Amino acid sequence: MEPTGWLAAGTSLAAAAACVWAYRANGRWLAEVRDRDERLRVDRAEFERERAEALLAGRQALDGQRGALEDEYRERRAELQRVEARLEAKEQACEERRGALDQREALLSVRAERLHADEQAQRAELERIGGLSAEEAKALLVRRLEDDARRDAAQLVRQIEEDARREGAQRARGIVGQAMERCAVEHMTESVVSVVPLPSDEVKGRIIGREGRNIRSFEQLTGVDLLIDDTPEAVVISAFCPLRRAVARTALEMLVADGRIHPGRIEEVVEQAQRQVAQRLAEAGEAATLDSGVSGLAPALVELLGKLSVRTSYGQNVLSHSLEVAQLAAIMATELGADVAVARRAALLHDIGKATDGDAEGPHALLGMELARRHGESAAVCHAVGAHHRDLEPTSLEAVLVLTADAVSAARPGARRDSLEQYIQRLTKLEELAEGFPGVDRAYAIQAGREMRVIVRPEAIDDAATGHLAREIATRIESDLVYPGQIKVTVIREQRSVEYAR
Repeated sequence: MEPTGWLAAGTSLAAAAACVWAYRANGRWLAEVRDRDERLRVDRAEFERERAEALLAGRQALDGQRGALEDEYRERRAELQRVEARLEAKEQACEERRGALDQREALLSVRAERLHADEQAQRAELERIGGLSAEEAKALLVRRLEDDARRDAAQLVRQIEEDARREGAQRARGIVGQAMERCAVEHMTESVVSVVPLPSDEVKGRIIGREGRNIRSFEQLTGVDLLIDDTPEAVVISAFCPLRRAVARTALEMLVADGRIHPGRIEEVVEQAQRQVAQRLAEAGEAATLDSGVSGLAPALVELLGKLSVRTSYGQNVLSHSLEVAQLAAIMATELGADVAVARRAALLHDIGKATDGDAEGPHALLGMELARRHGESAAVCHAVGAHHRDLEPTSLEAVLVLTADAVSAARPGARRDSLEQYIQRLTKLEELAEGFPGVDRAYAIQAGREMRVIVRPEAIDDAATGHLAREIATRIESDLVYPGQIKVTVIREQRSVEYAR
């Protein structure tokens, strides 16, 4: 065979082999495509099924929520109807009472006219019997007219004073009430201990360490006491300093989360916790300045404000209390035309003296005034800070507003925590003090000790003496008892006459 023939034969065989290989590769590719399509179909069917189930579950949840909202709407509508019924009943009772008062007023007017007529008749009879001359009668008439004019003037002055006092009290109550209504600050209560939850009781052993070395190292570095008792999955941190307690709590939570507890690691974590707490307090101080709308404070004052966030007074968080006082003082300053900026700034800083570390002595109001003066605050702000507990006599309207807002924030119900024993003792002392006065039958302390109702014996005390007795009881309360805010004393005298018709 010719060489060209061999070459042609070899080329044909190679082409045939390539065709066979391509056919087989194409078959495998088609099989893979069919498998992929089958898997996609199965996945799509599974996705459609899961989506249908999710939609069904969501629809059922929405139906349940809709039913709950409809039930709540029906309940509120029924309550509104009950309130409307009570209001209608009260309105009807008021109308009936108004009618009775109108009848009584008409009767009193008729009696007054009769008395006046009798007086005129008696005067004429006296003139006839006395036989006075014209000059004497004129002089006597002038003297009586002068006496009547003085009496009418005294009554008018007293009425004007009472109206002014009543109007001033109503306006003051309106301003304070409006300020309290527009002020909403959250409050928190704390104690001298903090509880740190643990994932299991096994962690307690690691916290204690071999021969107690871990717990001793932790207490030495943080300055707190760790109380590990039978309380399940919890450790109690005890310390009077809230700053130390916050650092210890943060450090212990970090150690428990990390799991590595030994003296070297404890020292590192405590340092890290101190930095974190310092950063958190600085952020709290900056947030307080933003929330209160006070700007331009010295960085040292902002830092001290942050420290107030971990301090409490009678269970009331001092920073939250300062924010509330700032809002109250600003609202009242707006209503009364005082300097709003000075009142707001002084109210925010009024308790800044409580943030000191105890190295300075003296009332916290005067310490806060000195801190404010040292860091460039104005004389008006410094005076208002120093006078908010009357350590200095307030001489400006802004100082009086800060003092008033501080008392309102501290005295409102729920602001400060009081133990049940102290609460009962205060109410008992109030009642015993009032019942010690002669003529008092019973005394009741109501409204959490904010008001005293004193019932007197009508045969022992007349109507004119009730006001004097109320003043005496209020004066005795001011001198003998310690209490926040003010206490209203109401003396009640009631005379009842009962007879039976047979």
